[in-house]
Amino acid sequence: MSSLFESIYPVSVTAPLFFLMGGIALAAGPLYAWLLSFRIRAEGRFFLVVALLPLVVAFVITFVKGNIGAGVALGGGCFGLIRFRSAQGTADELAAVLIGMAAGVAFGMGYVAYGVTILLVLALLWLLLPAARLFSHRSTAGDQLLRITIPESLEYNGVFDETFARYLREAEPVGVKTTGMGSMFRLSYRVRLKDPAEEKALIDELRTKNANLEISLLPFLDQAAAQL
Repeated sequence: MSSLFESIYPVSVTAPLFFLMGGIALAAGPLYAWLLSFRIRAEGRFFLVVALLPLVVAFVITFVKGNIGAGVALGGGCFGLIRFRSAQGTADELAAVLIGMAAGVAFGMGYVAYGVTILLVLALLWLLLPAARLFSHRSTAGDQLLRITIPESLEYNGVFDETFARYLREAEPVGVKTTGMGSMFRLSYRVRLKDPAEEKALIDELRTKNANLEISLLPFLDQAAAQL
């Protein structure tokens, strides 16, 4: 059993061992990405990248001849280029990439059993931990982003407090911005309804106070709040 978790590169990297490592990494990567697809909402291209990432990182580590310092420096530089030349990702996507990189380092050092274990065990934990509801004591699943557009002339401080007290359990201001060439304001709140069935009643009452301008109630996401 212990030999299973030893490096397949006892002295140097040979072509058969290299292709054996590459084949295992190429098989484990897509399986890892497939398991993540049950929990992460992302485009298909993201899962394609995650599937190939362990193999690519393994190549980098192998070609620098096991020099972890050089491999990490090169990988970090590439990761930085990707990070600052790509759209902002979610925490789930970032974690998936980091796990893939960690497994790729294991593959590149010849520890293929460790690489497979890292990918599959962490992917399974990703699937099972949410079902255990370990963090449900303050879940954000019920939080929503309420956006209210108001005319420039409306003094908005406190104008919706009575309505919020009637329909909302929580209401936290998260931002204000101008819109409509500066002729209107858009107020954003992180809210939680007392009763989800009263969503329409809340919107109808708010419409009577904001001159019947646009109101939206969306699932609260950090990236949505950042684009207020």
